[in-house]
Amino acid sequence: MQTHKSATRAGALAWFAGAAARGNPYAQFNLGMMYKEGDGTPRDDAAAVLWLGRAARQRLAFAQNHLGGLYFHGRGVAQSDRTAAYLFRLAALQGDASAQQNLGDLYRSGRGVARDPVQAAGWYCRAAEQGLASAQRRLGTCYRDGAGVPRSDPLALAWLRKAALGDDAEAAVGLGRMLRDGEGTAPDPAGAAYWFRRAAALGHAPAQRLLGLAYLDGVDAPPDARSARAWLECAAGQGDAEAQLALARLPGSAKAQFTLGVMYAHGRGVRRDEAAAAAWYRRAAEQGDASAQNNLGVMYANGQGVRQDDAQAVYWYRLAAEQGHALAQYNLGGMVGSGRGVARDPVRAYMWMLLAADAGEPAAGPGKAAIARGLTRGQLGSAVAMRRRWQDERRQGGRDAGPERRAA
Repeated sequence: MQTHKSATRAGALAWFAGAAARGNPYAQFNLGMMYKEGDGTPRDDAAAVLWLGRAARQRLAFAQNHLGGLYFHGRGVAQSDRTAAYLFRLAALQGDASAQQNLGDLYRSGRGVARDPVQAAGWYCRAAEQGLASAQRRLGTCYRDGAGVPRSDPLALAWLRKAALGDDAEAAVGLGRMLRDGEGTAPDPAGAAYWFRRAAALGHAPAQRLLGLAYLDGVDAPPDARSARAWLECAAGQGDAEAQLALARLPGSAKAQFTLGVMYAHGRGVRRDEAAAAAWYRRAAEQGDASAQNNLGVMYANGQGVRQDDAQAVYWYRLAAEQGHALAQYNLGGMVGSGRGVARDPVRAYMWMLLAADAGEPAAGPGKAAIARGLTRGQLGSAVAMRRRWQDERRQGGRDAGPERRAA
């Protein structure tokens, strides 16, 4: 069934297509943008290039700018920085602020044109004076760094403030840092926190981290651990490695400690360090985090970051398995079935494999099948009865067995 919205977009597409075919440049632009964005029609970069190109040849500045973007990214056409620069310049000379900023970016990076910080700053200035917040932020950064313009902290602060007032989160963070560090002004912790808070509310992860740290340190008010944790968790949830590290160091942050262990184990955002991974897993495991207990068991079983110790592996697997962690149940079943770190007991091993399969562990199916081949019918029945008792005990205790976070 076609919704009203989809019917409306389909009607718009048909109207633009008809007007575009008759040579209307605005219809050609709108039709090209619908294909470019997949709005009311499947995304079609080649069709976007076709219609934006026709509008661009009629000197429509925003069509020239968007067509330049397609050449810059190689969407629907062979990638060409030089052609992108040419199209951006056509639109920029007509006063299109977005194109002016894009051309400034090319001069700053030296893509499609000779690198020229002065030209970059000049184009940013033209766009900034038209109120484009992202260009205002770029121009403020130029003044802060002395890139293409004489270094000037007052002008940097002024342009960053304009951009931040336009809800440019990166500008708000840059302004906050200058106020915090007293660049071009007296240190202003309260002002810094205000701009960090404003950017954090826009979902900017570094701002959320900086705000969390400000709350933690009490830079403009008494320390507030609850608010600090809340903002650090927001940033950490977006993958901010520094926030994850700061959060893991807070007392009681088992989830963050586990995450940091995964980061060190795999070198995600930090240098790979198995000993550090094991240490962070241990901190979380000692607070009862089942995924950390399982991962620490893996480290002991394989001798990664710790001395190899099957008994310790079994100990940590068991703690996680008793909480219903499917992968730990599978791992424990393997240890019990082979007699590693514990007396060999195929019946109990089969029970753990059954529980792991119930909880959704994919590897448990082949695992339990392999163990079952060595068991009698009576032993299989005993394992099934043990599984039922285990599940009943958890239900009676209000703790249904279920899958926890998997090892990463």
